[in-house]
Amino acid sequence: MTGDSEDPNDDEQYHLEVGPGDVADSVLLPGNPERVAKVVDGWEDHEIVGNHREYRTATGTHEGTPISVTSTGIGSPSAAIAVEELARVGADTFLRVGSCGTIREEASVGDLVITTGAVRQEGTSDEYVREDYPASADHRVVSALVAAAEELGYDYHLGVTCSTDSFYAGQSRPGFGGFEARGTEERLDELREAGVLNFEMEAASILTLAGLYGLRAGAVCTVYANRVTGEFRTEGERKAANCASLAVTYLERMDEAVAAADADRWHAGLSIDR
Repeated sequence: MTGDSEDPNDDEQYHLEVGPGDVADSVLLPGNPERVAKVVDGWEDHEIVGNHREYRTATGTHEGTPISVTSTGIGSPSAAIAVEELARVGADTFLRVGSCGTIREEASVGDLVITTGAVRQEGTSDEYVREDYPASADHRVVSALVAAAEELGYDYHLGVTCSTDSFYAGQSRPGFGGFEARGTEERLDELREAGVLNFEMEAASILTLAGLYGLRAGAVCTVYANRVTGEFRTEGERKAANCASLAVTYLERMDEAVAAADADRWHAGLSIDR
């Protein structure tokens, strides 16, 4: 032992290896580090400011708005670490971007799902707060994502997401050798009957932490798989990133409208110039 103490509030964060000034207020959160290059491809400029383990971080501008992106790897445990450490260096807005599987026939492969709230069928958020605490998307982020999808002409669906810890059993897929977890079909039917739109693996923890910490967060994912029709295609991969990047620009304009009106918060009565 050297006598040094573990301090998660050190200037350079342990997992992400970023410090104050490295990231913008708003950060996009894809899973795959390789998606970072595809996200920043739609920006005016960018610089890689951190690259450690599954966490790759870049900061740049989109339509003149400062913006960052950090990959989180697969699942809620690593996504929660990203939110914790990004918040510690000044970020306050988080937009999960990625892919998902839908359990609704009307959501086609290539469409977007914009999350309004999430079923917490993952374990990470349970370690922060009681299980009946809601994982809710910030209304400003949802509004900005909808406006961006409309502006870009993307087909989208608005509603509740289910976040899981397991890509296979947790999302009612067969495991190795055809293994099926107990209650697989019943769970899938229950979620579908409740109007849940899609499965993914990170939104619930991101939304829960944002709610607890007074931050704002949302999620937008491109549909890769339709569990009703059996379709699977990696189509429209850049749509979620394009939508979220434009949403960050709209959020900045929304914040400016609040300040100009000397209002307490953004609402539909405050117009933003697109």
